[in-house]
Amino acid sequence: MRVFADLCPAPPHWAVPWAQIREAFGWVRALAGVPQDALHHAEGDVEVHTRLACEALASLPGWRERPPDERVRLFTTVLMHDIAKPQCTRTDDDGRITARGHSRRGDLMVRRILWELDAPVAWREHVAALVRHHQVPFWALERPDLQQIAFRASLLARNDDLVLLATADILGRICSDTSEVVENIALYREYCAEQRCLDTPRAFPSDHARFWYFRKPGRDPDYAAYDDTRLTVTLLSGLPGVGKDHWIAANRPDTPMVSLDRLRAELGVAPSGDQRAVAAAAHDLARAHLRAGRSFVWNATNVSRQLREQCTGLVADYRGRVEVVALEAPPRVLRDRNRARAAPVPDAVVDRLVRRWETPDPTEAHRVDWLTTA
Repeated sequence: MRVFADLCPAPPHWAVPWAQIREAFGWVRALAGVPQDALHHAEGDVEVHTRLACEALASLPGWRERPPDERVRLFTTVLMHDIAKPQCTRTDDDGRITARGHSRRGDLMVRRILWELDAPVAWREHVAALVRHHQVPFWALERPDLQQIAFRASLLARNDDLVLLATADILGRICSDTSEVVENIALYREYCAEQRCLDTPRAFPSDHARFWYFRKPGRDPDYAAYDDTRLTVTLLSGLPGVGKDHWIAANRPDTPMVSLDRLRAELGVAPSGDQRAVAAAAHDLARAHLRAGRSFVWNATNVSRQLREQCTGLVADYRGRVEVVALEAPPRVLRDRNRARAAPVPDAVVDRLVRRWETPDPTEAHRVDWLTTA
């Protein structure tokens, strides 16, 4: 990403050009004046913390030793790690300032912003995943599901990147518990190294073993689960206008299909209307295919993990293999295609879906293909 590469600290001085960064990004300027809990952030507002975190990253030998492309990616992540705090910051009844949910909301915002900047998909998703998990090393050792969290982070990004991000985050604060958090980050690094997921994705015996590991808490990640699947469901995921129908015509022309667009037309439900009846009809049709042991295509936007889980959970119950095809296109291409459709989805609906967009990842299915249709 050229804009981030131009602003990334570089040798020999490793200076953070904050004035230029503020001028380049409105979402950085939006951090100014957003208050924080003084116990954990006595340094000041979110912009001050972000600048200090960027400067802390630029001073870390572990970051300076990375290849230039990795330095840029990590610098972008630190720059964006608290991007959602303006939307999530609240003052509790007892006067305490919180920003609950800012990591997940940040993931969604980062994806949208980098998509609009035409960032490469893998690069964008790496940054978004790190933003989503950026607090994990602070408290992970207290979690009973630590192993699953660390493995997921390794499949979406890299845990050694997460360690550097968390280190820059805590060094960019003025608070009383810095040393304790730094120790927790170091312990998390050691844990990931022991679990063989520090700088590489955690390996599993098979796609089927990985799929069921993330569906069953406490499952042995090295257990070579017997593949008892009896059919395959191809689950499409993509914003309106991305080309799902075209992909099906080219790749699954003779496969039965559950199409939410078709069901909406049959039921007379507008894209902006109540979708519960459409979803119920889709699940009824899917169950009929599953009971008959028929492979089929599930054609819907499925832009959120929660919506996809309603589909993949049903398929898993019937011993189905889940293959997700994640389609996307650049913003202008997508909107032009949508408006050219016989029944275009209203722009307001598309905008709402973009704000909820979570790209499918390897923890959700036996296989995930990411395809750009532009």
